[in-house]
Amino acid sequence: MRTLRKRSPGTATPSRTDPRLVRECLRGKSEAWSALIDKYKNLIYSIPIKYGFSSEDATDLFQAVCLELLSELPRLRDARVLPAWLIRVTSHKCFHLRREQQRYVAQTGDEIKPPAESDAQELPPDFVHQIECEQMLRNALAELSPRCLKMIRMLFFETPTRPYREVALTLGIATGSVGFIRGRCLERLRKHLEKAGFKWK
Repeated sequence: MRTLRKRSPGTATPSRTDPRLVRECLRGKSEAWSALIDKYKNLIYSIPIKYGFSSEDATDLFQAVCLELLSELPRLRDARVLPAWLIRVTSHKCFHLRREQQRYVAQTGDEIKPPAESDAQELPPDFVHQIECEQMLRNALAELSPRCLKMIRMLFFETPTRPYREVALTLGIATGSVGFIRGRCLERLRKHLEKAGFKWK
């Protein structure tokens, strides 16, 4: 007879879906709000950075977007479109901040490229697609086990990439098993991405 095993502390748990998080936020659960912001903070921050804003401006824009999200959450008809909503709102705030900064160019002497008026109405498809793909990757990484996540970060997100020997020492595994575990982790990541609708070129 098989017995159920308790989940070990190091095992990752699936992230909650956006509809569930939104429902819990609307019920006043502060933990759900923290989880929602934590899930999308990198997406929001990445947009002003791509527009060329400073980290200080990016922080101000992040706070402004979070305040608007808190205000508009009860009127969000479909929580599944939340990423697209965040991209649109953040981009529009970037546009308006850039236009506001233009008023001070003569005083400060800074050269700020004026945004095109159309930027506030319609975002370039490639720009939106890139941000959406980046968020899909973040979500897929969050679904991995702690060991897989740590390994993938060491092998693919650090510069320079760590050698297998160092990765093995950090994770407490044999050097010869790094390649095998790496392959399994990448396969799991691929499945999570495909489940999210990621299209491979």
